[in-house]
Amino acid sequence: ARGAKAPFVRWLQTLPGHPTLDAARAAIAASLAWGPLMRKRISPLTAESLPWWMHLFGVMIGASVDAAAHTPESFCGYANETLIREASLGTVAYTALTGRAGDPDALFAFQMLIGLLLSNGPGTITAQGAKGAVSSDGPESPERVQLNKAMLGFLTHCGYAHGGNGYEGIAFLIDRFEETGLADPGDRDHGIDLAALAKTYAAAYRDYKAEKKEAGNASFQKIPGVNHPVFKDKPVNTDPREAYVRELAEKRGEYNVFHAFYHAVVQALFETGVSRNVYCVNVDALLSALLLKLLWAPFRAGEIGRDRLETAAFTIFLYARMLGCAAEADDHMNRGRDMDTRTPASKCAFVS
Repeated sequence: ARGAKAPFVRWLQTLPGHPTLDAARAAIAASLAWGPLMRKRISPLTAESLPWWMHLFGVMIGASVDAAAHTPESFCGYANETLIREASLGTVAYTALTGRAGDPDALFAFQMLIGLLLSNGPGTITAQGAKGAVSSDGPESPERVQLNKAMLGFLTHCGYAHGGNGYEGIAFLIDRFEETGLADPGDRDHGIDLAALAKTYAAAYRDYKAEKKEAGNASFQKIPGVNHPVFKDKPVNTDPREAYVRELAEKRGEYNVFHAFYHAVVQALFETGVSRNVYCVNVDALLSALLLKLLWAPFRAGEIGRDRLETAAFTIFLYARMLGCAAEADDHMNRGRDMDTRTPASKCAFVS
């Protein structure tokens, strides 16, 4: 129905009797893997694991929504026929996350969020969980490795500090904008003086910080999404990931008032003397701004509350790391050693 070229599926149809679910899944996976396998981009082990990864991804996305979204005839409002014949994985995951269908701009932003969250390097905590599970089974005898256990390892290594940062940024933005009457975060003519809003907050934060110091309390609430331990010490600091997305949005003619506000905040912090230089807007701020833009309309309409926003911020992190940690687990099955989760620096690479 989609016009896909799947030679193994066609071959399966020539066999006598009705094919099993496992046979259909194997034929689809073999059609996907054949080209990379023949070009030696992946190993036979990776190709053989693909049907199980596909199964795990489907189950995990399904498990991320309330039971009411599952019926015998549909998932998240998609009829089974539509789900199989028309919907993309991106549209299904977006609907599962937000409870609504996405327009092209929303789906592009969602795809960008997934890409940004896939991984933050070979030492990322989520990957440690997945690779630890592979190492404990023994990648030197990869047929013993249980992929579902690797996914459990990734889930146990997600938490409030690693994976939950998005909600803090969303809560920060809601506190600033909830009373402004903002209708559409993508409308440049929103009528809100962002510089004034940012200066009011910066002045209040300066006073709060001074009170804490005067009371002898060195512990105070940090501003989520602002500053970074790596991108610092310049007159104007930049997180290159945030800058890339900002430039991409400008080229596409897109606008996000929450993203723009974050830049007004770092400027106001400098002008009010809170910071000696202009802090960077970091990638956590970007993620919060992008996700809140997607969910602002249902939030304003009362269709979702802050608790749903918190869940969405965490779930989108899980969607992305589900994919990234599958790659980490597969890499370790192919190149790892028993009871050793390290990746030699000489073997590390990146894709941009």
